Amino acid sequence: MYNPTRRNRNIGTEKQGYGQNNELSIPKPCHTSKTFYERLDKYEKLIKVINDHKFTFVIENTRKTSKHACTVDDIAKIISNIPKTDFGDLELIILRQPKRKEETLSPVWGRLAYSFEFENEYSPAIIIEAIDYERKFKWGRKLSPDDTRELERIKADGHKIKESKKYFEADYELDNVRNTQLYRTLLHEFGHYVHYLEFVERPGNDDEEFEYWNKRNDKYFNLPKSEKEKFAHNYAHKLRGNLTKNGIIPFERIEK
Repeated sequence: MYNPTRRNRNIGTEKQGYGQNNELSIPKPCHTSKTFYERLDKYEKLIKVINDHKFTFVIENTRKTSKHACTVDDIAKIISNIPKTDFGDLELIILRQPKRKEETLSPVWGRLAYSFEFENEYSPAIIIEAIDYERKFKWGRKLSPDDTRELERIKADGHKIKESKKYFEADYELDNVRNTQLYRTLLHEFGHYVHYLEFVERPGNDDEEFEYWNKRNDKYFNLPKSEKEKFAHNYAHKLRGNLTKNGIIPFERIEK
């Protein structure tokens, strides 16, 4: 007997297009030009002068299950041991609470923003993400050579990686997250910024400023990602080695 519901076996399936417009994505509100990591909710600000350079620390409130692994004083201590010449125009250190969708779709330990809009002003910023300790660290088993090296670094930070059929997994533990973010991520992002600073010699003439920034942006941002990552990794590795050799790191969490 003819059954009209069987005219197309693809009805309601992905082959017909069902659900293809419902994929998870990070929202992009039309009323703002800010990137998702610039859109902060409730926060407090602290000003710290480190080696005669003013830094503004912006600490976003966290959810009940999340916490900032690094304190402001932890980060300030590390920055105080970074050469002042590497500070450039960097003024903002953001301790940020990512949204749940962002934790799923764009999970990172931290990131560098070359131009971060904060309170109607623009400045480079290093962003360190809060971690939800009810979630798990999870990576797929198909790893590139770079991913494999990063997994080894994560293991060296103390994360207890377990292998399942599909994933490498670990519980997030505050001390291990702090090891990663304070002794590697922070230094790595400084490395990206130093690479950016050193790419074009800054002119002394204000009239040449616009051309200078265009040259820097064109040359630096056209570099292969692998080249930029290699520079940042080498910078962080060398600086971390010096800090360890001089007995500066590791140190206990500074809470006041």
